[in-house]
Amino acid sequence: MVGGGFMARVHSRAARSAGARLVSVTSSSPERSAAAAAELGFERSAASLAELLDDEAVEVVHVCTPNALHAEQVEAVLASGRHVVCEKPLATRVADAEALVTAATAAGAVATIPFVYRFYPLVREARARFAAGGSGRISTVVGSYLQDWLLTAEDDNWRVDAAAGGASRAFGDIGSHLVDLLEFVTGDRIVALSASTSRLYDERGGTPVQTEDAVALTLRTAGGAIGSLVVSQVAPGRKNRLQLEVAAAEQSLCLDTEQPETVWLGRRSGSLLLPRDADQLSSDAARLCTVPAGHPMGYQDAFDAFAADTYAAVRGDVPEGLPRFEDGLRAGRITQAVLDSAATGSWVQL
Repeated sequence: MVGGGFMARVHSRAARSAGARLVSVTSSSPERSAAAAAELGFERSAASLAELLDDEAVEVVHVCTPNALHAEQVEAVLASGRHVVCEKPLATRVADAEALVTAATAAGAVATIPFVYRFYPLVREARARFAAGGSGRISTVVGSYLQDWLLTAEDDNWRVDAAAGGASRAFGDIGSHLVDLLEFVTGDRIVALSASTSRLYDERGGTPVQTEDAVALTLRTAGGAIGSLVVSQVAPGRKNRLQLEVAAAEQSLCLDTEQPETVWLGRRSGSLLLPRDADQLSSDAARLCTVPAGHPMGYQDAFDAFAADTYAAVRGDVPEGLPRFEDGLRAGRITQAVLDSAATGSWVQL
């Protein structure tokens, strides 16, 4: 593991759940590395990434550091011959993300990125239903990803700093999940968008802010659907609400991560809530149901499944729907299109 913060804790729990041996961790200093090893349950710490990569016991490296460090660190991991998991965004510049995709392909490495909402069983069920074609042609999509952890001017984090987090904060951090979910579930791709950004505070903690607090965009897809998305990190009361509603000719479908145990199926007559019950789901959705219906599953369960599928790929399997570096590059390109559109006030083609 590279990094010892919040995401490293999530990744380490997922790795342990998937049967990994937690060998070594490095953080921002030797002292923090030692503390992270003790807290996260690693066998030892490394004083630097170079020292970690000298450890022959390490087969897979999870990169969980601030965004601006990803490209250089992932490049080093791939050059060492290891498989890699990189927190999103894959890189803060599209050109760097493109280079990492090329490097991972050349190395023959399993290189994944945790778009973990793909691993909610009912997300897989929604995807299977659209893929089967029974819903008909998609007409509209409406989605949002809302949080409130940066609601006040006193709320601050390294992600606010463009030098550490990248030019886009709200969209790059959580909007990337929303567009990945949209394209994954529908099998349709965004081909054009028009976006606006907003910033609630020009300063946080006395420091000028350049990154956005919220984004709204209008989109068109290759299949002819139109839609709108809103992303915000300043929405009071919303801790982590990711919602997607897709309307097609025969039925609508709505997913909501605050209600992860059901999916709404809207019909002109006979709308219903489908529960997370393996006996009623597609095979790909059912395989992700690790506990019986009525026993809630959530975010950490999805992360655990992502880690398990990553390690299965390392063993030579080809898990369905595993998000790879190409998906991280796709998210980076959409994020850049959002920034370009907001800056010019015009539609951007993808």
